[in-house]
Amino acid sequence: MATRWGLCGAGKISHDFSVAMKTLPPGDHQIAAIASRSLEQAKEFAKRHGIPKAYGGYEELAKDPDIDIVYLGVLHTEHWRVGLLFLQAGKNVLCEKPFAMNSRQVKDLVAAAKKNNTFLMEAIWSRCFPVYAEVRRLLAEEAVGEVKLVKAYFGSPQLHIPRSVEKELGGGALLDIGVYCLQFVLMVFNGERPESIQATGVLLDSGVDESVVVVMKFSRNRLAFCAFSIAARLPNDAVISGTKGRIQVLGPMHCPTTLVVNHHQMEHPLPEPGLPLNFTNSTGLRYEAEEVRQCLLKGLKESPHMPLEESVLLTEIMDEIRRQTGVSFSQDDH
Repeated sequence: MATRWGLCGAGKISHDFSVAMKTLPPGDHQIAAIASRSLEQAKEFAKRHGIPKAYGGYEELAKDPDIDIVYLGVLHTEHWRVGLLFLQAGKNVLCEKPFAMNSRQVKDLVAAAKKNNTFLMEAIWSRCFPVYAEVRRLLAEEAVGEVKLVKAYFGSPQLHIPRSVEKELGGGALLDIGVYCLQFVLMVFNGERPESIQATGVLLDSGVDESVVVVMKFSRNRLAFCAFSIAARLPNDAVISGTKGRIQVLGPMHCPTTLVVNHHQMEHPLPEPGLPLNFTNSTGLRYEAEEVRQCLLKGLKESPHMPLEESVLLTEIMDEIRRQTGVSFSQDDH
């Protein structure tokens, strides 16, 4: 039986997700419905991607009995409210990153999933890429000895994009792209809580972070350094340095196809998209779709690659970085 997907949100990421789906066997994955706040947009999206049902509201999708999992591709300021709607309706949910606006909201989503016995995963698609699987394997084998320092960079000039700069839209570098650097560090250190976090950043006039540098110390004197910016392009790679060598994930580190281990290069190419994409390497969304299918087939309620506990920790770290850099959102007051 194919896994029947319902898409919530008819924006750019849902488009790329649909295109990525077409690179998977149709017997395994099927997009059964699309929901948008605008019925017109939903219908247009459905026509473009060959989706049988279009809904002009999220409630209708939540009530559709022929959906196995909902992909939540709405703006992250809406993740908490809309996520709760689906979870309380008993739907499995794959929620785009960042999971929500703060750790309190994330904990609410996790609690709702547990209460309703539904599958829930934060869509950190990076974790499902073959390059990331290879990194985990190399670390398990101690291929570079004891890890001493992890560095991750992500900079992308996007000051012209409203959702990146406006506080009401949950803007800032941290929630949009910094999350990728932080999740990489947590993967390398097995979801361990850092002993200390030091963050320095510069803010835009709107009050969101433009560029941030974070240094974290983990147990056994291991360090991590992250730099992210929505004002400048950075190397966008990630490097793990150990006592016996180094692993470099070449940019784009959040959706990589190339890995360099002690000067030995490995490639994991992506399939070509059938339609133009909005974001880099988006056909790689196929990997997280397949990961979700495998979890559902096994009856799991969360993904071992991105456990809910780690999503909570990731958001708690982001809360602390925001506290140190002076970024707050209206959602923090509730």
